[in-house]
Amino acid sequence: GHQLVDHVTWVFTGDGCLMEGISHEACSLAGTLGLGKLVMFWDDNGISIDGEVTGWFTDDTPARFEAYGWQVIREVDGHDPLEISQAIETAKRETARPTLICCRTVIGYGAPNKQGTAATHGAPLGPEEVAAARETLGWTHPPFVVPDEIYAEWDARQSGAEAEQQWQKRFDSYRADFPELAAEFERRMNRALPADWTTQAAHAISRIQADGTDMATRKASQVALDAFGPSLPELIGGSADLAGSNNTIWKQSVDVNDRTGDGNYVYFGVREFGMTAICNGLGLHGGFIPYSATFLVFSDYARNAVRMSALIPAHNIHVYTHDSIGLGEDGPTHQPVEHVASLRLIPNLSVWRPCDATESAVAWKCAIEENRQPHALIFTRQGLPHQQRDDAAVAAIQRGGYVLKDTQGQADAIIIATGSEVGLAMSAAGELAGEGIAARVVSMPNPGRFLAQDSRWREAVLPSSVRARVAVEAGVRHYWHPFVGDAGRIIGVDQFGASAPAPDLFEHYGLTAGNVSQAVREVVANN
Repeated sequence: GHQLVDHVTWVFTGDGCLMEGISHEACSLAGTLGLGKLVMFWDDNGISIDGEVTGWFTDDTPARFEAYGWQVIREVDGHDPLEISQAIETAKRETARPTLICCRTVIGYGAPNKQGTAATHGAPLGPEEVAAARETLGWTHPPFVVPDEIYAEWDARQSGAEAEQQWQKRFDSYRADFPELAAEFERRMNRALPADWTTQAAHAISRIQADGTDMATRKASQVALDAFGPSLPELIGGSADLAGSNNTIWKQSVDVNDRTGDGNYVYFGVREFGMTAICNGLGLHGGFIPYSATFLVFSDYARNAVRMSALIPAHNIHVYTHDSIGLGEDGPTHQPVEHVASLRLIPNLSVWRPCDATESAVAWKCAIEENRQPHALIFTRQGLPHQQRDDAAVAAIQRGGYVLKDTQGQADAIIIATGSEVGLAMSAAGELAGEGIAARVVSMPNPGRFLAQDSRWREAVLPSSVRARVAVEAGVRHYWHPFVGDAGRIIGVDQFGASAPAPDLFEHYGLTAGNVSQAVREVVANN
């Protein structure tokens, strides 16, 4: 057979790392999945920034990992190359379980007065201790000088080039036997989409727009997965124990636990942080398009990994459903109000909050295509009305903000809305038209993307001559001030929610077409 992808993933961790909650999430799942190509070194030196960890970390770590189902290699001298080498070989022979190599070490080894203490954790040793360490270690070479014989031992350029040549020969052999599969492998690893992707995606979006079905956007997300997924064998994802609620299982999803070789769905369990970090890794590895899903309010649990996906950056599609007080009776603990705005503040994170199935499909399309950054797709629990559009409006969705409903001649006012509030804006505009007030409706599914457009597009959508503006979104209001200016109004939710049916909550918090209409009347009267 042909061996092309057979590498091991190596992890280096310390005491502090194993105190973090994510270590439990990720390592528990790794043991359950039997990830035999995962090897982790534990640098067990008993020191963290605050000092000796015996006051706050007394876990039996080897037993903990044995309980996860890992192979555990105990009591390795972390300063003995031979013991470490033997442990590595033992780890490689285990193919059904991940391995933890427990390395006992002394932090700051060789610094006679500071080794084994927190003083060597992050601070410089200082000239006197450096001199003492040189004497203890017998190191006589000048600062920053690596002796030639040591440099030669660590120089892996030649061996690495030889390994690459050997792999290329194997791949050439594979290509000769299976040219189509080899081409597919190269396509995925090069992050290229299928040759017919653009055409297939456009047709799918056109079908969804023509179908015109009212639905919750979480369901619309699943419709998009069903439409795009068959063209993308590299698509892989899952949910943090909310598959049925997030609608992340699509028609050709296959559980990775089935061990059939075509698994593309991971049941992550209640591990939001671990799930998001794992999908960051899949995106960085290449060959995959990962997505990770949970309720929007639980994005807080994953926050650091979401931020890291943008910082690295890693191609990870964060799918968040149940996006507002519209989720209803679960109450304020589950109702996000500040989350969409806070996600929009993360640099390099593209945040979408679509209003119907068409905008949801466009959001998925952009998230799939733009593989140099992460994306957050925000979806509703409750059903939303489908919006009518011509081809030009459908094409404009990808600009992040566009005119959904225009006026004859100069608009008297502009209503800006996202997600579930676009329907309210459309109803308000219809009501106002009957009173002779011409209100343009701008759907803004991705404000950050809209702001990145050229000035001509932004001015065409939000002409500076129209100062009477109302923004409406079921979340905190402050984000929208730059869009409406001092002369405008914002309708939103600047407090935590409550437990009640969604229609009652929208009425209680003023998220109604009537309230939007009244706000427009007032700003028009004042401008």
